[in-house]
Amino acid sequence: MVKRSIILNTDSYKASHYLQYPPGTSHISSYIEARGGQFKQAVFFGLQMFIKEYLSKPITHDDVDEAKDIITAHGLPFNEAGWRHIVDAHQGFLPIEIQAIPEGTVIPVLNAMVQVTNTDPQCAWLTSYVETALLRAVWYPTTVATVSWHCRKVITKYMTETCDSLDGIDFKLHDFGARGATTEEAAAIGGAAHLVNFMGTDTVSAIVAARQYYNAEMAGFSIPASEHSTITAWGRENEAKAYANMLDQFSGEGKLVAVVSDSYDLWNAIDNIWGDELKQRVESTGGTLVVRPDSGDPVAIVTETIERLMARFGHSVNSKGYRVLPDCIRVIQGDGISLNTIEAILEAMKQAGLSADNIAFGMGGELLQKVNRDTLKFAMKASAVTIDGTMHDVYKDPITDSGKRSKKGILAVAQDDEGNFQTIRQQDLGDRQNLLQTVFKNGELVKDTSFEQVRENAAAHCS
Repeated sequence: MVKRSIILNTDSYKASHYLQYPPGTSHISSYIEARGGQFKQAVFFGLQMFIKEYLSKPITHDDVDEAKDIITAHGLPFNEAGWRHIVDAHQGFLPIEIQAIPEGTVIPVLNAMVQVTNTDPQCAWLTSYVETALLRAVWYPTTVATVSWHCRKVITKYMTETCDSLDGIDFKLHDFGARGATTEEAAAIGGAAHLVNFMGTDTVSAIVAARQYYNAEMAGFSIPASEHSTITAWGRENEAKAYANMLDQFSGEGKLVAVVSDSYDLWNAIDNIWGDELKQRVESTGGTLVVRPDSGDPVAIVTETIERLMARFGHSVNSKGYRVLPDCIRVIQGDGISLNTIEAILEAMKQAGLSADNIAFGMGGELLQKVNRDTLKFAMKASAVTIDGTMHDVYKDPITDSGKRSKKGILAVAQDDEGNFQTIRQQDLGDRQNLLQTVFKNGELVKDTSFEQVRENAAAHCS
């Protein structure tokens, strides 16, 4: 495992930048924004994890020694004096101030989410030096939280149209992504981001992260569930016994158990095993069997699975006129699930007269892995510099790509009378509240946000 040194948590070329700023540069201010991409709104999340893990621990002279050896051997100059100064003058804590909008805030793209400025005039180079680590700490969890939030928006829409209530929505999208994430840390960070919007997860690292960094006693829940190995270990001839064992071990009053049912013939499993041989046991347990089809075209498979289960177990019709399976049985689709397939499945179900109450979803790689910095076009850019005591605007405006035009000055984020977000110069704030509040300064976490508050902020904009 790579040692977690903030000095080495950067791009190589950053090491030479301390020699590139104009003489007399004392302060640099930069900001992070999502410049567009797949979504028009983003759910800001994850900064507090980075602050607690990387910025709340001081660097030492040993860290500087190590970084000097590595960076110089790597072929770059090393700012030894600058890092020694941080250890000696600041006890190893980075002399920067980080401002951010409240975590969980749902904000339109093209607005500043984070602003960072050095607090020691001898460390102007530090603002940009932390870009690599800070930007990554923001773009990934924010993007996962945004994907998850938009999934909740879609599910909310179809539940509103086809269900009697929104009961159970917190468990409609389950995180199956741990094994598909690049690292355990990615699974923890991305999985925690998903839990901003839902409470179902099989990513244990995510609940640990929410507990460690946001003081969440228990942010997510799961249920006993089978996998193909636990079913196929019984042999094809004993498929019914494998299913019966799942009921024996885990079913009961008020309990849920999920059973993957496509190891051999999904339709035989539904029609003849669950719907015939084990039907009475399923109906009499007092709990809920969740059947999981795990192969084939998701849209077609889900609708046929529900129809076949209704043919065996019956259904009721809710107040909206949509059919609902009895409480003893439900379906979860965990294969091929994305934001687009969730919507396609729910639309197909609606057209077939099937309530969204019948289904839950499990999302893996599409949730934690199939995102990148360009999903929301994240960037961190300098917007102000102080040279010889005078502050100047800093910006880029490429003639070849106007979408990369950056903002100028010391920034603020405010809301107008209608609640619309605006990123403006701090000097134009007037009597409006600046939503960019200090969360970290000179080694101290100034604001410790709870996971409950993050969830409340995100839920406030998910109707």
